[in-house]
Amino acid sequence: MEYVQRGTREFKRINLALFAGGFSTFAILWGTQPLLPDLSKEFHISPAVSSLSLSSATIALSIGLLIAGSLSEVFGRKSVMMISLFASSILLILTAFAPNFHFLIVGRILQGISLAGLPAVAMAYLGEEIAPKSLGMAMGLYISGNSIGGMAGRIISGILTDYFGWHIALIGIGLISLAASFVFLLTLPKSSHFNPQKFLIKQLGSALFSQFKEPGLTYLFIIGFLLMGSFVSLYNYIGFQLIKPPYSLSQTLVGFIFIVYIVGTFSSTWMGMLADKYGKRKILQFSLVILLIGACITLNTNLWFKILGIAIFTYGFFASHSIASGWVGKAATHDKAQASSLYLFFYYAGSSIGGTAGGTFYSHFGWYGVVSMIVVLAIIAIIVSIRLGTVATSKLQVPAYQGMRKSS
Repeated sequence: MEYVQRGTREFKRINLALFAGGFSTFAILWGTQPLLPDLSKEFHISPAVSSLSLSSATIALSIGLLIAGSLSEVFGRKSVMMISLFASSILLILTAFAPNFHFLIVGRILQGISLAGLPAVAMAYLGEEIAPKSLGMAMGLYISGNSIGGMAGRIISGILTDYFGWHIALIGIGLISLAASFVFLLTLPKSSHFNPQKFLIKQLGSALFSQFKEPGLTYLFIIGFLLMGSFVSLYNYIGFQLIKPPYSLSQTLVGFIFIVYIVGTFSSTWMGMLADKYGKRKILQFSLVILLIGACITLNTNLWFKILGIAIFTYGFFASHSIASGWVGKAATHDKAQASSLYLFFYYAGSSIGGTAGGTFYSHFGWYGVVSMIVVLAIIAIIVSIRLGTVATSKLQVPAYQGMRKSS
């Protein structure tokens, strides 16, 4: 079977399905982020503790990614992603009926585990089915579905919470995600280049940990960790900052600030294409600098400058993530779903650790504390990306994604 080329009917179907899947996954994952002030107030808990409603899901997701990637090597890409989408949508609806914070956390942990199927497998599916010259754009479109899902989840949950409460907000996000899951089921073509493996735990485990031996992969894992730690810290606590004086914004208005996610939709696709043209190293480092500048701009007390800073930060984040995640497929020479799973494991571990740590900085030092932490993480990421660029091996210097055909 030939690989899917840009502009074909199959290319459009694949991108629509993974766009819908990414939308559903990240609407569920991030839909509770605008609710943190409400959860803090209703359950009489601190901002850092309320962030556990997000961190518990992301840490469970990071662990689930390691399992889901391996399972997809045995049971197939589409089946694992499909089960993930339907299970997580139903679990979110059930979580809306949680009677207390402890039950809410349990529900979020289960959602995190079930959510792992799509992000763990989507990049591997694209790498196996899409032609190398079309992969940069396809990966960018998939990431853009993630960004729009995250944006929509935040905006919708903020509006529904303002008018009906957080319980209805979770039900609403769950129903929308369920509809997106059906779009995924009916649209995504079956794998044409997937070769199933036998279910041998020892073999799958050794293949997983052998990824650390691949040149550059460890650096990419570290960058993913630092990126997500920065991103979640900013978005977790900007809501606390904006509902207080002198801004005193409502949850609906705070939710609409997340519309800046639209720049992530653009940057992930555009910067991914630039990385294909000019090289991943240069564009990745440039994107990280953009992220750093955006975080610093949010220190301005003027609301419009603060929103501008968030938008610039978001642009740099999604560009960096799109390039780094695509680079994983280039650096991995075998078991690409497992390599993607490891990248995302560190990525969401950064979300859990960074997001909770950001709450401590916010409680003690306010918004300046959060931004200071983000600046440190961004500088470390830039240093690591420079080191990544110096890894001079033939495996990292071949044209992007060339090795995928050999391993498919």
